[in-house]
Amino acid sequence: MLTHSASLYLAAVLIWGSTWYAIKFQLGVVAAEVSLVYRFGLAALILLLFCLLTGRSLRYSARQHGFIALQGLFLFSSNYLVFYWATELLTSGIVALLFSTVILMNIMNGAIFMGNAIRLRVVLGSCFGITGIASIFWSEVSVVENTADTWRGLWMCLIATYFASVGNILSARNQKSGIPVVQTNAWGMAYGALVMMVFAVIGGASFNYDPTFSYSASLVYLAVFGSILAFGSYLTLVGRIGADKAAYAAVLFPVIALGLSTLFESYQWTLQAVFGFALVLLGNYIVLSRGKI
Repeated sequence: MLTHSASLYLAAVLIWGSTWYAIKFQLGVVAAEVSLVYRFGLAALILLLFCLLTGRSLRYSARQHGFIALQGLFLFSSNYLVFYWATELLTSGIVALLFSTVILMNIMNGAIFMGNAIRLRVVLGSCFGITGIASIFWSEVSVVENTADTWRGLWMCLIATYFASVGNILSARNQKSGIPVVQTNAWGMAYGALVMMVFAVIGGASFNYDPTFSYSASLVYLAVFGSILAFGSYLTLVGRIGADKAAYAAVLFPVIALGLSTLFESYQWTLQAVFGFALVLLGNYIVLSRGKI
């Protein structure tokens, strides 16, 4: 069980760390909300076909579909769109730092909505992790300008992060009620794509397509790996070890993204960034290790 959980955790961190690079190829020609329709629509189609081919039941009550749709709204649509808007106003480092607060939000929302105990070890490790991310991206954090656009971007990031946290708690709730992760994600991603489609139509967005190899390849990667495999691994962990512990992946995958940036974009590590990385690893150890506090 422990080894399997570690594999799921590693898979989510590595895949999401690489999606930061893949998302760059989605921006520009196609509107963000339309790209999200393509991404989660493709992922939902693959998962629904997989369920049919493997004999997994897709029949649920209206109440169950309601909670699955809510998960799709918060985790597979609205949070991503708001993040896309925020990245137009803020640097990726600021976005990564603000999204790392999802750990604390999961702790709070888990206690409020699920009655989960607040584990001091997780809170302590989370603080180390968030401090580490701030240290890694300090060169971006320290030069943030006090402008209306900056504040709008900050609020967007926090709202999107809270949406993601609510989606995490809804996943935990759906799993606790007996709905498997695969089926929940299949329907949830379909609902998420539908929400984005309605939003795109109301907003007058064009359902065009970028025929370049980079757009198509990144779309398939984001749908199969970033959506189906990463969310499948991560949300299984949410049900298994709790939304608070699983959310530490949000601190680790920006570090993976920097590793890829080192290889492909000549990112230069500073002593402060290395110190921040050490804090992130320490926080990871504290969060995931077993202890009494």
